[in-house]
Amino acid sequence: RIEAGLGEGLAPAAELPGVRDVRVLGAIGVVQLDHDVDMRAATAAAVREGVWLRPFRDLVYTMPPYVTGDADVARIARAV
Repeated sequence: RIEAGLGEGLAPAAELPGVRDVRVLGAIGVVQLDHDVDMRAATAAAVREGVWLRPFRDLVYTMPPYVTGDADVARIARAV
């Protein structure tokens, strides 16, 4: 359920400029950029959306808990 929600929610990011790849495996969703993430700005933007993401190097990834509901998975994907 989480994998499907992340896959559907993150797929549009693949069309954005600067995005190299979008991957989902189980409850892990990753957006890989063609440049390093501004970690401070990315973290602040995610927190403003009410979610916690993990920016690292050229990756922004999320690993929501298995009990995360569909609405929250969609919110996380939008924030990425």
